[in-house]
Amino acid sequence: MKKNFIKALAALALAPAMLLAGCSSDGGNGDTTTETSADGAVDGVADDSSADAASDDKSLQNVLDSGKFVLGLDATFKPMGFTDEQDNIVGFDIDLAEEVCSRLGVELVKQPVDWDTKEQDLNAGKIDCIWNGLSINDERQEIMNLSDPYMKNDMIFVVKTDSEIATQADLDGKAVAVQSGSTAQTILNESGLNITATELATNVECLQQLDLDLVDAVFLDSVVANYEISTSGKDYTVLPDGLSPEEYAIGFRKGDQALRDEVQRILSEMKADGKVEEISTKWFGSDITTIK
Repeated sequence: MKKNFIKALAALALAPAMLLAGCSSDGGNGDTTTETSADGAVDGVADDSSADAASDDKSLQNVLDSGKFVLGLDATFKPMGFTDEQDNIVGFDIDLAEEVCSRLGVELVKQPVDWDTKEQDLNAGKIDCIWNGLSINDERQEIMNLSDPYMKNDMIFVVKTDSEIATQADLDGKAVAVQSGSTAQTILNESGLNITATELATNVECLQQLDLDLVDAVFLDSVVANYEISTSGKDYTVLPDGLSPEEYAIGFRKGDQALRDEVQRILSEMKADGKVEEISTKWFGSDITTIK
């Protein structure tokens, strides 16, 4: 009798453990190990913060709903985006963006901005992107969501053809004009060259200062310089030694991943079907882009 009573108590003690084992999510094999993924997800459940960020990103949908894609640019930056003689904003970047918008089914709105305060306009929501020969650097990668690079560029010095300046060494003690708020300004300031930098709002103004002999040289993008030399008929010479190679990208707000990715996808589609080559050949004579 006593022995049977003890067996009964033992069975009652084991019952809760057996019940828990039978209710395990692995189908009853008793393995209740919790696994954590590399991104912090537990048992296959996505990290809440990542999921929330993705669900809160309405950047693409907002553009589709409004029917407009607002592109911020310096409207004097030939040949990427500039105002022509008929007062229309045209350029290589503009043609790319027009085609992207056509495939998105929205209207392209071209919004000139002060290049020195372009980041503030972007973050304030006045524009959807900065697309105008925007050079990639560490600071911009930190504060913007950049597209993949789409074109290479070099930063060079331009002088008048009759100038005594033949190399970078001849710039010692000279006055050099550069666009304010540009990566050219940053590179020039950090170059250690013994020059006097004249910072102006646009490259057009910089070249005008050169024409008037108010500066000895201009430091700017090779894409701009070569286009100006080939189309203006002015006697400019590019010095053989520049300072730094660069790449262009499109700048979006930091959280606008959906819009950034869709524009990138369409550009890749345009590269594959030959539209990028067509546009690049129109402006540069061949496809000089690096879009993949």
